[in-house]
Amino acid sequence: MATRNRPTDGKEPREPAADRAHRAVYVISVAAELAGVHPQTLRIYERRGLLDPARTGGGSRRYSEADIAQLRRIQELTAEGLNLEGVRRILELEGEVARLRAEVEHVKREAAEALRETHRHYRRDLVPLSGPRLPARWRH
Repeated sequence: MATRNRPTDGKEPREPAADRAHRAVYVISVAAELAGVHPQTLRIYERRGLLDPARTGGGSRRYSEADIAQLRRIQELTAEGLNLEGVRRILELEGEVARLRAEVEHVKREAAEALRETHRHYRRDLVPLSGPRLPARWRH
C-alpha cells in the first residue's frame, strides 16, 4: 500500500485550520449537544435555510465546526428575541458583509501591487541628469 505526501519524521501532515473548520464530522445528535439544542431544532433550522449540513452518501447529516459556530450564532440571535426569519436575514447580511470585506481587501492588495509596478516602471524610465546637462533656468 503506497503512502502519499507523508512526512519522514513520522508526524501526520497538518490540515489547515480553515479546512478543519469545514470538515463535516459530527452526527446530528453530537452537533445538537455541542450547540445545546434538540436534534429536531437542527432539522427545523435546516428547513428554514439557516443551516446546510453536509450529507453522507446514505443521506445522513454531518456537521462541521463551522456549522456548530453557526448554530451558536443562531442561538445568540434567538435569545435576543429575533424570530427565525430575522435570524436568517441577519446571517445573510453578515455573510454579505464578510464577502464584501474580503473583496475590498483583495482590491486593496491589487491596487498596492499596481502602484508598486507603476513605481518600478517610473524608476526604469527616468534618466538622471547631472549639472551641465540641466537647462540654466533649472540650475540653482
